[in-house]
Amino acid sequence: MFDKDIFPVILCGGSGTRLWPLSRESFPKQFLNLNSKSSKSLLQQTQERLKSFKDISPPILICNKEHRFIAAEQMREINIKPTSILLEPFGKNTAPSIALAALKALELNNDPILLVLASDHLIEYNDNFYKALSKSFQLAKKGRIVTFGVLPTSPNTGYGYIESKEELNLETLEGSEIKNFIEKPNLSLAKKFLLDKRYSWNSGMFVFKAAKIVSEIEKFHPEIIKLCKKAIELSKDDLDFKRIDENIFEKCPSISIDIAVMEKTKIGTVVPLNVNWTDIGNWKSLWEYETKNGEGNYIQGKVFLKNVSDSFFKTSNNKLIVGMGVKELIVVDTDDAILVSDKNHAQQVKDIVNELNEKGIVEAKQHKKGFRPWGNYISLASDNRWQVKLIKVNPRASLSLQKHKYRAEHWVVVEGTALVRIDDREIILKENQSTFIPLGSKHKLSNPTDQILLIIEVQSGTYLGEDDIIRFADDYGRN
Repeated sequence: MFDKDIFPVILCGGSGTRLWPLSRESFPKQFLNLNSKSSKSLLQQTQERLKSFKDISPPILICNKEHRFIAAEQMREINIKPTSILLEPFGKNTAPSIALAALKALELNNDPILLVLASDHLIEYNDNFYKALSKSFQLAKKGRIVTFGVLPTSPNTGYGYIESKEELNLETLEGSEIKNFIEKPNLSLAKKFLLDKRYSWNSGMFVFKAAKIVSEIEKFHPEIIKLCKKAIELSKDDLDFKRIDENIFEKCPSISIDIAVMEKTKIGTVVPLNVNWTDIGNWKSLWEYETKNGEGNYIQGKVFLKNVSDSFFKTSNNKLIVGMGVKELIVVDTDDAILVSDKNHAQQVKDIVNELNEKGIVEAKQHKKGFRPWGNYISLASDNRWQVKLIKVNPRASLSLQKHKYRAEHWVVVEGTALVRIDDREIILKENQSTFIPLGSKHKLSNPTDQILLIIEVQSGTYLGEDDIIRFADDYGRN
């Protein structure tokens, strides 16, 4: 049993395609650093907001299996060992995710309070944030199901709204019973909501006792609790992860906690949250959140502008971007893709990504940078029969013992020390030393030191896909 009464539940799913090309299915926005005021990812910032509370356990993370090593590594970087990392085989929206977390928490503690947080929001956490959380914990102990309403600062049509029965009081933070949930309104309605203190932005954050939310989900959707209980019973431990049973969880309905419970429950309370907040639903949202210069521009990276106003320019590499005589633009540059958009069309980026996917354009989903449990790699250059990668191996980490059917490889160490196994032979390579791995040879790359290992890998062959790997042994349980 855990001796702390509050379990954070951090929801790490989602593909974040509205922030393409920086956020993609292979590495979505929750794992990116999108905040100029922090060097940490959105997931890491979500956890670090809770440092001031003493009675909080390490988090329960809910994520999909493709991102499990990224989530675990980012927690390790901030010295957090999660209470549990639950791997959903499919995205089923927030109600099943929260049900899984609540049932898991009840295994670990008598009846803890759950603090449910999205991993991909930006919040300027201050005294108002901590006071609102403290008030929500008090209400949860009294059996209330609490959500947070962010006080609107503009007639935003990209957010859902909560209508409370009474005006929200920033002094007492008592909150109010919930009257209604409103999906993204039109501009006329949003302007009316801005003038009425009963309306707030739906933050997607919740606080409740674990047993209480299980009871409420069971009341309105008993099949969710039944299936989630069975899926956890049949789950399998995999290193630091718990794999939820695929066959059972597939039968779960895909439904949000707002629709499943919050719109129906009689014990819902909305607590006002008076902070600078955004769910970063698109590039315009991030432009609104960030501090801008006198011309209304947000600039990050090597950017030079002349006669440019109210725009967002971001480059994630050392490439120079020059803008002249434009306004209301979003320009985002990455290694392999550039987005140029009217700022007021930012909501449509997701639609463009869907079109790119339909056409089979790999940049829609995949970054040039691939993340693995042992480190990462970047594709530097390629053609039909060859590819050059920069491979980074973390201290004391190893790639799997493997072979390839269709390619040979040449490795050159550019930083650090490598332990290389080729068939039955082992060698140590230092900086500027190299080796060749023939097609079909069993091989393994390890970093035997406490320093980062960087190698240049040159692949050549008839097929260079990442699925041309036959594994014989792997430290991370991959097949």
